[in-house]
Amino acid sequence: MPARKKVTDRKIFVLDTSVILYDHNAINNFQEHDVAIPITVLEELDNFKKGNDTINFEAREFIRFLDKLSTKNNQTLQDWIPLNGPTKGQFKVIMDESSTIDANVVFSERKADHKILNAAMHMREEYPKRKVIMLTKDVNLRLKAKSLNLHAEDYETGKIKNIDTLYRGLTNIEDTDPNVIEKLYVNGFCHYKEVMKDKPFANHYFVLKNNKKSVLCYYNPFTENIEKIDKRSAYGIKPKNAEQTFAMHAITNPEVQLVTIQGVAGTGKTLLALACALEQRSQYRQIYLARPVVPLNNKDIGYLPGDIKSKLNPYMEPLWDNLKFIQSQFKESEKEHGKVNELVENEKLVITPLAY
Repeated sequence: MPARKKVTDRKIFVLDTSVILYDHNAINNFQEHDVAIPITVLEELDNFKKGNDTINFEAREFIRFLDKLSTKNNQTLQDWIPLNGPTKGQFKVIMDESSTIDANVVFSERKADHKILNAAMHMREEYPKRKVIMLTKDVNLRLKAKSLNLHAEDYETGKIKNIDTLYRGLTNIEDTDPNVIEKLYVNGFCHYKEVMKDKPFANHYFVLKNNKKSVLCYYNPFTENIEKIDKRSAYGIKPKNAEQTFAMHAITNPEVQLVTIQGVAGTGKTLLALACALEQRSQYRQIYLARPVVPLNNKDIGYLPGDIKSKLNPYMEPLWDNLKFIQSQFKESEKEHGKVNELVENEKLVITPLAY
């Protein structure tokens, strides 16, 4: 077991409300360093307990965690409480939010953010030999902290720093044996050992190339074969590249129960998913197309005028746009065009917020 650092070598991280709402498990991610949160953060979290959004879940989970932590150690939250694990640091709630420099005076306004700044500066004064770092997802609050000569950083745990490190689900293989490519075109499959030594991940996709010849294929875990994939349309939508072809194949593959697609805006993720769902409509009783509702200015949708349908429509508009685009691939006289309206009217196709 590595030697535990001296107290003066351990940092103290002061967490803002935004960090907890981003990750309720944040206080467990600082190795041997100590973590503290101002009492004002607990007060703010109390306002986020109710609701069905992710931030409401994070608030509830953190409050439950604190309750278990204090009960388990039979201590008040004002004391330094050891976190789980021999290499972990300690945790406490900062009750005293006063400091030599008063952020409320400096910024000419009394608000929760300034109380949190005061709490962090109080910790710096109480522990002058230790490095105190304030963590917040709020850029403006970080700038205010730095203006007070308080070290402040973004909480980056869980943030994807390099998109290239994500599992992409596909591999390009250059200089493939031309006989293998020919075999895939003639027979439609070949054993994976004809392409590579090691068995690939289940349902992994490949672009096999040799000079000007190429073939799209995937690994079938049931047959252990590399199988050729053809570009096929789904409810009038045709794939424009290899990635879209693979996505549509995965969504329409009955052996694949869950498909995740990652990509920047405009790459057709929603469009492909909806088109493939419509293509397979006869296999399911109902299709749900959902997306999270992201309120503006931290106001719940209850602030908006009208009934629930009129409140939610602005959030669901991008989904309706995709549905209309798919429908536009057919003439009004074609049955596929009318089928879309029929599915919506009979609630066989439901567009709804994720929370509902």
